[in-house]
Amino acid sequence: MALETYKTDGFYDELFASDGMAHLSAHPLVEQLDTLSRAELKRRQKLAEDILYQSGNTFNVYGDKKGTEKILPFDIIPRMVSGADWAKLERGIAQRITALNLFIQDIYNDQKILKDKVIPSELIFSSACYLKPCEGLKPPKGVWTHISGTDFVRDGDGEFYVLEDNLRCPSGISYVLENRAVLKRIMPAAFHTLKIRPVSDYGDHLYKTLKHIAPDGRDDPNIIVLTPGIYNSAYFEHAYLAQQMGVPLAQGSDLVVEDDKVYMRTTAGLKRVDVIYRRIDDEFIDPQIFRKESLLGVPGIMNAYRKGNVALANAPGTGIADDKAIYAYVPKIIKYYLGEDAIANNVPTYICEDDKEREYVLANLDKLVVKAVNLSGGYGMLIGPKSTKAEQKEFAALIKARPRDYIAQPTLSLSRAPTLIGNSIEGRHVDFRPYSLYGEEIFTLPGGLTRVALKKGSLVVNSSQGGGSKDTWVLEDEGEAN
Repeated sequence: MALETYKTDGFYDELFASDGMAHLSAHPLVEQLDTLSRAELKRRQKLAEDILYQSGNTFNVYGDKKGTEKILPFDIIPRMVSGADWAKLERGIAQRITALNLFIQDIYNDQKILKDKVIPSELIFSSACYLKPCEGLKPPKGVWTHISGTDFVRDGDGEFYVLEDNLRCPSGISYVLENRAVLKRIMPAAFHTLKIRPVSDYGDHLYKTLKHIAPDGRDDPNIIVLTPGIYNSAYFEHAYLAQQMGVPLAQGSDLVVEDDKVYMRTTAGLKRVDVIYRRIDDEFIDPQIFRKESLLGVPGIMNAYRKGNVALANAPGTGIADDKAIYAYVPKIIKYYLGEDAIANNVPTYICEDDKEREYVLANLDKLVVKAVNLSGGYGMLIGPKSTKAEQKEFAALIKARPRDYIAQPTLSLSRAPTLIGNSIEGRHVDFRPYSLYGEEIFTLPGGLTRVALKKGSLVVNSSQGGGSKDTWVLEDEGEAN
């Protein structure tokens, strides 16, 4: 029996209650896992890894001397989310994306929220994510945040909390789709027994979302995915999503702007482009507007966008809502624009630019998690309880020198999930990133990327820091298993 010696060690566990009994929704999965020996689980794990590698689902780690291309470590024991938990998450995500979209529109146009002093103006204008060239932009259909990923963690109380928002170019959806495809081959019996909500139709939903924002009169729009190229860390995903939608994958050098319209070079000549799912960061997308040295973007594309001749997803400028200092104000943003209390709670956050909050942070560096507001991937972070005095001293100096660049949060007791480690099954900390699409309405894929910290005791789940992933099974009482 694979799970007979598994211990929760006092943490909230995604499959087991504190008394060692499986959660009600997890009973069927645990029963199936217990029919497998550890050796059989390990055999299936190796098979899953071989399938992923053969599919080419890899990512690049810049500066890694062992080589740049590798698969994201994958654990075959899935993470389960009950139908009730998912229903609340789905409502909270839709509310949050709606409010943040209104916030971005306001910030780059009327700035009413600043005039009403709900958020300090200096917090906006001092953000590296605020892009002055985006002032006055009005994206098609009023949508800025077409594709988003919302990061959640579950604390020791069993509740989900939003850890951060990802509204620029969120990556990782290819792992969600590939992980599911692999598990359906490795554990087919589970998909006959459990009612697991499908994720395989994401490409269709993405295509409809992009088609929705096509310029007026372009009833059969030419949609493309714009990639920085083969050396980008998420290039596989760019190619994968283009294939899933049946649309071209292009680089900046494939495109040209003429008469404020965007065209793609083809063997049959220039072909007009109507919608671009861009996987290039804002500052590289147009050297005439942003970074002049950029060779990745398309000169003149921002002017074509302003004139409504091409649609960009996501809209440039959305990163202002990714700033981790702005994150602290999202409950107020929801209340301001929607008149509602937040359904999905934030993690309590201290803004180091605030004198009193900075004083508290500096006095409690050994207890808090400190984050750089504009970095991701687990970089620029201090995990207080696991840090040394020297590291705390280093971060104190950084905070004092540039307080605007840092926030701090309590160290959460992140939930764990059973994970195959060598020949044993051990608890490892996990987070959760569902993906949402904002077209005619907001659709959140019933699943998401569960990232797992494979190092024992680690709270850092990012792939760049040695983390891996699990398939996420959202259950429902009725419906087709997929």
